[in-house]
Order: sequence, then structure tokens, then C-alpha cells
Amino acid sequence: MSATAGQAQGERGLAERLGLKPGQVVQEVGWDEDSDDALRESIEELTGNELVDEDYDEVVDVVLLWWRDDDGDLFDALTAAMTALADGGQIWLLTPKAGRPGHVEPSDIGEDATTAGLSQTSSISAASDWSGTRLVFKARR
Repeated sequence: MSATAGQAQGERGLAERLGLKPGQVVQEVGWDEDSDDALRESIEELTGNELVDEDYDEVVDVVLLWWRDDDGDLFDALTAAMTALADGGQIWLLTPKAGRPGHVEPSDIGEDATTAGLSQTSSISAASDWSGTRLVFKARR
């Protein structure tokens, strides 16, 4: 395998860790200069679609929410992100890892997600400086 092919597979693996699939539409919210470009590129490579922004007016399969501690009210951001999701959609909340500027405490994520009607299903190391928390609608009883 060439170095380029190996690099492409490694980048694609970033998106695969998020459980993304070809053809999915991913809306990106909260992008800033510190967002991880390799992760963004791997998502576009795997899904075959460019990331769409907050102004996209169709339903999406996944919302990629970059969030830092000083970005405002996480509950409000999660509630807004939920409006774009298709049935069965998910939010990947990306926050700076512990010790990095803008780190968000896991207890804050859990509290705001629960209040918004979301369940946390998994957490991963999404990129070198970013942790990912997968959030889905709570099961209705």
C-alpha cells in the first residue's frame, strides 16, 4: 500500500469511528479555526458529501457539533441541532479534550443532553485534540 493510500485509509478511519456511512448528510455546527480538518475531510471522503452548514434547510442524518466551554449555552445548542435531524439521526458533540482550552466537563454534557431529551450512547477520541460524544433521542416509553 502506498503512503498516500495508507494516509487516505487512516483519514477515512476517523469518520468510520463515528459510525458514519456513505451517502449520509452531515451538518456541521460550531466550526472554528481550531476544528480538526483531518476529521472533517474524512467525513466528506466517507460519506461522499460535503459537510452542510447551519443554513441547510433539509433534514440531516448527523449533526457534527463543535463545542467549547465558552461557546454559550450547550442545552440551547443541542435543542437547535435536534431540529435538523431525520428520524434515527444522531448528534456527535465534539469538545476539546481534558487539559485543552475550552474543555467541557462530561457532567455538564450529561446534564444538558438529558435535559434536552438526548441519551449519551458512546464517547470516543475523535481527533488529536477533540473528544466525541454520540447523542441520540431518548427512547420513548
